[in-house]
Amino acid sequence: MLLYIVRRMALAVSVVFATMVLAFFLFFAGPGDPALNLCGDAKCNTQRVEEIRKSFHLDEPVSKQFADYALGVVAGREITSGGFTKPCPAPCLGYSFKTDQPVTGLLVARIPVTLSILCGAFVIYLLIGIPTGVYAANRRGTAVDRAIVGTTQTIGSIPYFVPALLFSLYLTILHPLFPRGDYHPLSEGLVKWASGLLAAWIVLGIFGSTGYTRYVRASMVESLAQDYVRTAKSKGISHHKVLFKHALRAALSPVLTIFGLDLAASFGGVIFTETIFDLHGVGYTAVNALRTSDLPVIMGCLIFSAAMVVGMNLVVDLVYGFVDPRVKVS
Repeated sequence: MLLYIVRRMALAVSVVFATMVLAFFLFFAGPGDPALNLCGDAKCNTQRVEEIRKSFHLDEPVSKQFADYALGVVAGREITSGGFTKPCPAPCLGYSFKTDQPVTGLLVARIPVTLSILCGAFVIYLLIGIPTGVYAANRRGTAVDRAIVGTTQTIGSIPYFVPALLFSLYLTILHPLFPRGDYHPLSEGLVKWASGLLAAWIVLGIFGSTGYTRYVRASMVESLAQDYVRTAKSKGISHHKVLFKHALRAALSPVLTIFGLDLAASFGGVIFTETIFDLHGVGYTAVNALRTSDLPVIMGCLIFSAAMVVGMNLVVDLVYGFVDPRVKVS
């Protein structure tokens, strides 16, 4: 087990490093001039662009820029900008071009918002998706099963931003039943924390649960057709026990994979939710950084998302062995 974890950790680090290399060369060494984007003013002259380029060390060789950046992520560094030297402890993701804030600190402040949105939404995913999928599989071929499958397919075929925009317009703006863009830290109280996120939870949770309903149903149908389920039934074990203790446990393995990957990918994929409901999380920060060509912030968001994806992959693989006894980590 220990060797497996070490091997996977090494692979995870290599994936994050590859993402960092790709993001760096895409944004800093690709087509376009970051200094020109930072200048912004239509009257910006060549001299001003050169001053900006020199101030942010964009005039240095790309290899040196990347070496300094990578070293900062691992060991920290000092950044000189505009004649001032600023400390940047590891993991140093640089300073924002626009606000001059350390990117690491900016992300640390935004992560709780995104985590709060995802935690509530994924609880709704599972509370609706798993029971509904089990119920549909247990009544396979009936009108109830067809109605559940048809409803989830219809909802899932609608672009997510459409119901999110309508919900936000009618229930947080025109008829403010839910607060809008009102995030409060959990330290201020559970009720206050949840009330500001409830609208985002409901929309994202219900929309996302449709896919989990179909995943669970398909997996349960396969599990219920296995020999060990028929054997359990032949021994006189109750249908309820067979359904939940034997079939559901095996059916959760593929669902767990999807859940882990969705949770990781959603760190960078809640952009619509955070933007529509005016919640300043990682996705909202990434959108603003793209609008203003704030390259260090964009890179920080990408590296963070990559780290979450590979981290959740590792966690899912390890949890597999506990959820499904047929799976052995070796």
